[in-house]
Amino acid sequence: MKTTDATVLDEPKTHRRATEETIEPAIESRSRPTTGVREAKIYIDGKFYSEANAKVSVFDHGLLYGDGIFEGIRFYNGRVFRLEQHLERLWNSARSICLEIPITRQEMTEALLETIRQNHLRDGYIRLVVTRGVGNLGLNPEQCKNPSVIIIVATIALYHEDFYRKGLSIVTVATRRSNPASLNPAVKSLNYLNNVMARIEANLASADEALMLNDAGNVAECTADNVFIIKHSQIFTPPITAGALQGITRSVVFDIAGEFDLKVVEADFTRHDIFVADECFLTGTAAEIVPVVKPMAALLETENPARSQRASSHGSAK
Repeated sequence: MKTTDATVLDEPKTHRRATEETIEPAIESRSRPTTGVREAKIYIDGKFYSEANAKVSVFDHGLLYGDGIFEGIRFYNGRVFRLEQHLERLWNSARSICLEIPITRQEMTEALLETIRQNHLRDGYIRLVVTRGVGNLGLNPEQCKNPSVIIIVATIALYHEDFYRKGLSIVTVATRRSNPASLNPAVKSLNYLNNVMARIEANLASADEALMLNDAGNVAECTADNVFIIKHSQIFTPPITAGALQGITRSVVFDIAGEFDLKVVEADFTRHDIFVADECFLTGTAAEIVPVVKPMAALLETENPARSQRASSHGSAK
């Protein structure tokens, strides 16, 4: 894989080994040992705060209404991976919701790199957040005069390392991917309730991930990952029009496939196609690339768990 587009991070100004105090992973699923950050520093609007003192107003519309945008970004061995693509998507998301990011791209890059240095990490995950800012209790964004920029750097553990060797189980859930006409998935907004509800269904089914369909019944994506299948040596993934996020790692798969003269076909497909696929894998900045080994049936009783419990208590009918 080519990495010439990585943004290089200078050596940290000091070299302290992370010990004792740690912060929690930026994203957490099943716990695993991680290397945390001692005395973590959070960037908020041009200043750095300790984790304990990093706060936002209860009147910030990012909190009150999910009015804001974000990016999740990886860095490896002091190199921020595909930063320009992430910033391009961030600015596109901002433009889509008429949110003016209060600093330039160059200033954002410098702030992001300095946040990494402040936390003395060479490998990790960046959560870059831009909120609409403080307003009143009304939802009118014109009440918010000063958008806020927040940068969090941390270690990450989306899936246990065993899943990268043994694979994930996924379940088709009842929660449908948001229709692009109501909330375009191309916008990485702070309103992730659609994905959270799907994640809850996966938890109820004891599955590792949730497969989300769109209103047409075609596969869109998982709660935090793009979906790929392989059939007869061909690679397929849902098109952006199906409700899939235009993932950065998704684009990396296209690049890698091209280096091996393989074509990735963007096409609508159903969960049946996943059941009969030769292989299936998920991609995402946090997840990277992880295999799927067990597609499960839909969780039929999600909307009425009480009825499901009563049915199981009576046993099976013959």
